[in-house]
Amino acid sequence: MTVVAALAAGAFATLLLLRTMDAVLRSPVLERENFRGRRLPTAVGFVLVAAVVAVDGGRTLLGVLGVGDATTAPARLLVMAAVVAFGFLGLLDDLLGDAHDRGLAGHVRAAVQGRVTTGFVKLGGGTAVALVLAGTIVGDRPGRVVLDGALIALAANLGNLLDRAPGRTTKWGLLASVPLLVAAGTGATGVALAVVVGSAAALLWADLSERLMLGDTGANALGAALGVATVLEASEVSRTVVVGCLLALTLLSELVSFSRIIDATPPLRWFDRLGRERPS
Repeated sequence: MTVVAALAAGAFATLLLLRTMDAVLRSPVLERENFRGRRLPTAVGFVLVAAVVAVDGGRTLLGVLGVGDATTAPARLLVMAAVVAFGFLGLLDDLLGDAHDRGLAGHVRAAVQGRVTTGFVKLGGGTAVALVLAGTIVGDRPGRVVLDGALIALAANLGNLLDRAPGRTTKWGLLASVPLLVAAGTGATGVALAVVVGSAAALLWADLSERLMLGDTGANALGAALGVATVLEASEVSRTVVVGCLLALTLLSELVSFSRIIDATPPLRWFDRLGRERPS
């Protein structure tokens, strides 16, 4: 499968699921208020997860039937595992979480007081999954496993931190995917990531027009996929720099709102509002 075909397959699977799952998306279980007070289905990022699984399963089946390669490359498994695991943890927080404890400090504080939140489960579970993925990629190198695990977990978390306005996480995710897709080329990582990117792109317009919300489910899954692709394709020096930047952004989010920074910076504000309904 080529990168272009993978992009198209991810987009097609996502649009097909959106078209045929209208009754599911209208379920009261998914209904939440967005930043404008409108009632929308949230956690629709589960469609991205389902599309990635469906496309990869379809690729393997076609390979068994003699159309394409039936061998499943490790990069495909790693990207899919990241999407499924982080998507599940995000779904848990979307459906069962509340707004009383926000941010890293809030969830840790609640856990210290003996009250484990879904956000803390997501934090701990995401860290564990990220370490397993990093260990699978870099092998028995403890320091590198910790740094690369942090990269994957922080990338997933940044997707969540950006998800405060329609289309914001997806737009930044698509932008970040460009150098990764160029670096990965037509290899297994590039094709695996392209399926995720195609799915995210297919959800973008509905997100921008406030017909659905990705939720932590989609934001974490997209961020984690980008993180895994970075660990697979970037040099160690580049990955260390990325970890430092992601950590700085995470700590900054504990002190100031990203929305405030974006609104105060004209180029960021323009990109953030591109395609969105004008603020009232």
